[in-house]
Amino acid sequence: MCTNNSVLLVCLTLSLCSVLLVVGASSAEPQLGSARVVFQTEYGDIEFGFYPSVAPITVDHIFKLVRLGCYNTNHFFRVDKGFVAQVADVTNGRSAPMNEEQRIEAEKTVIGEFSKVKHVRGILSMGRYEDPNSAASSFSILLGDAPHLDGQYAIFGKVTKGDETLKKLEQLPTRREGIFVMPTERITILSSYYYDKQMESCEVDRSILKRRLAASAVEVERQRMKCFP
Repeated sequence: MCTNNSVLLVCLTLSLCSVLLVVGASSAEPQLGSARVVFQTEYGDIEFGFYPSVAPITVDHIFKLVRLGCYNTNHFFRVDKGFVAQVADVTNGRSAPMNEEQRIEAEKTVIGEFSKVKHVRGILSMGRYEDPNSAASSFSILLGDAPHLDGQYAIFGKVTKGDETLKKLEQLPTRREGIFVMPTERITILSSYYYDKQMESCEVDRSILKRRLAASAVEVERQRMKCFP
């Protein structure tokens, strides 16, 4: 038989569980889309994915720049150990000239899609000027937690592979220019490419299915020869 104290305890327990569920849901990491981009450097590759549900306009813009090859020959102009590795704006950061299509897209700016996602190591966050809607093509890869950036800069993705490459970049010699800590030698993005994990998974499944069908066909033929010579 339940006492008043027992009922109170049950209510408190249920309330605590509800709070934990709400906190867990609000702090859950957003889901990555299936697209992956790889930047290749002499220190190794850096692969990242996008958060289309968090910053859809930013994701579309950056992914189009990648597909147009805008980040090829660009560079990391800033490497501040434990803080950020920042990719230069492609309009000024590339060593190769841009064609007209690349320039048109590179000169576009996107609105500030600020969110509640936290700035922690591996996160991709847009660079901008004082105007919150001035983000263009420069973005930072977080090399540590930076809560003071939360809600101020648009997060649009995260690194999925290549943390060992980021660690190598953090060990390179740097110099300070004003507020920026910059590498003493150019860190070039030699090339970039992209792929879709979902399509890659389908190719694997298709290959497995083909092998199973081939094996089944062999077994059917073996049984036919055995039973119906």
